[in-house]
Amino acid sequence: MRLLGLLGALLWPTLSAVAEPGTNFIRWAQNEFARTQKVFLADTNNVTNGWQFARAAFDLAESATNETARASIARKGIEACQAALAHDAKSAPAHYFLAMNFGELAQAESPSLTAYRLVHEVEREFKTAAELDEKFDHAGPPRNLGALYFQAPGWPLSVGSKKKAREWFLRAAVLAPDYPENQINLAEAHLRWRERAEAEQSFKAVEKMWPSVPTNFPGVAWEKLRGEWSQRHEENRANFKKVFKADP
Repeated sequence: MRLLGLLGALLWPTLSAVAEPGTNFIRWAQNEFARTQKVFLADTNNVTNGWQFARAAFDLAESATNETARASIARKGIEACQAALAHDAKSAPAHYFLAMNFGELAQAESPSLTAYRLVHEVEREFKTAAELDEKFDHAGPPRNLGALYFQAPGWPLSVGSKKKAREWFLRAAVLAPDYPENQINLAEAHLRWRERAEAEQSFKAVEKMWPSVPTNFPGVAWEKLRGEWSQRHEENRANFKKVFKADP
């Protein structure tokens, strides 16, 4: 799962669009939302039930066709995480998906002061998740903290920081080097920072793992991310040629 794109025009109005989720993925997300909601409502004291429903809420909210629906779905995910954390304050998945759904709500509420305040909630929850289990979701907490610091405006407008982005992106790549998004994020960052050798290294890492992506991340559940990774990788390649006048 990725944070890039979560907060929309609130944080990064110039970010290029990624592929829209296909019909199969949306249908799967709707079914997962209904299934996990039923399980959660049957036992709201179960921590796993709570964060798994919140994960499904995030997937469906990210695919919402309007901001009213996005906000409504995200709030359900937030409530489920808060219920889970009331029973286990040290649940890394609950903090993680609380951050993800806060991000969706921020996108739905933007532009507004409420949305900007939610960015700090996103940061806080990802940091807590990283402290509890930084390897969760293929190093999801470090990956998404890196994305937040990379894309957000800097102080005093928001939390953006090149130093922090580098730190967390590198941490994610160390913890889960075979997860495509961790290397794609690094490639994007090195390109922005005009770091040719480092960008080439990240490209090579992506190219090496690419043939195994359909096997390692199969099925409709990964359909949306596979499409995003492919598009972002090709955009990075084009940007490398543009910036350095050569193939990566």
